[in-house]
Amino acid sequence: MEIVTHFINDTIEFYKWTLTIADKRVQKWPLMDNPLPTLAISISYLLFLWLGPKYMKNREPFQLRKTLIVYNFSMVFLNFFIFKELFMAARSASYSYICQPVDYSEDPNEVRVAGALWWYFISKGIEYLDTVFFILRKKFNQVTFLHVYHHCTMFTLWWIGIKWVAGGQSFFDAHMNAAIHVLMYLYYGLASCGPKIQKYLWWKKYLTIIQMIQFHITIGHTALSLYVNCDFPHWMHYSLICYAITFIILFGNFYYQTYRRQQPRRDASSKAGKALSNGTLNGLSKAANGAVLTGSKEEKPQENSGRRKRKGRAKRD
Repeated sequence: MEIVTHFINDTIEFYKWTLTIADKRVQKWPLMDNPLPTLAISISYLLFLWLGPKYMKNREPFQLRKTLIVYNFSMVFLNFFIFKELFMAARSASYSYICQPVDYSEDPNEVRVAGALWWYFISKGIEYLDTVFFILRKKFNQVTFLHVYHHCTMFTLWWIGIKWVAGGQSFFDAHMNAAIHVLMYLYYGLASCGPKIQKYLWWKKYLTIIQMIQFHITIGHTALSLYVNCDFPHWMHYSLICYAITFIILFGNFYYQTYRRQQPRRDASSKAGKALSNGTLNGLSKAANGAVLTGSKEEKPQENSGRRKRKGRAKRD
């Protein structure tokens, strides 16, 4: 029991020490005073994952078409705003894409970067609604481990990023990810508009490819920062590399299961379908040709016999 008590006390003391090196600019911003609100939201999310399917078990799924259209296009605008703010502020502050330490000053450009990163953190909390809508529509197969892992960890871990490093190297991954989410939510928004639009959405798998490219770029960029000994917390660099590797594995498995593994089956079924349709058509054409030929042969004797009868009768008359 004493070991547990010492461990808890040491953890509390360590947390108090970390607060002394936290970013003072964001201390009074919503959700940033302490981690409890963020943890409470994430725990509520996990509880809904457990209770939501039970609630919907004997109920009809919600359609939510208009809600999804508004939500998805709102996320397009939010992510575009985040990307634009990070890009413009970083450019005004002459940020380096190789190594950019955090500037904790009240410089307007630096505060602008911190504010955009805070909005990026908030957007990850809003994205919990993706899962809520899946469950309310009874699309339970969409709520995979990858989906839950991605949403839950991004919101929780980015609280740490905003609390201690709201600027510097943090801008790179955030503004790249925001740009990708513009495309992603644009796809979902268009898909929500119905079948007339869905038939033009052939590029879904390329979103997964772009996301995997993003994770490789993240690892390369972070490794380069470590190589040049960039003045940015190294433990965050190493953690980010490990985190990106987990996404490469999970997204790679998703891509293989969704697009590669099922491809041979689709090809085989399409070939079988073509063979069946060709055989059916050929059989029908042969049968049709046979019927025409038979009919022509049968019609001629009838005509001849009719003529003979008429001739016979004429002779008798």
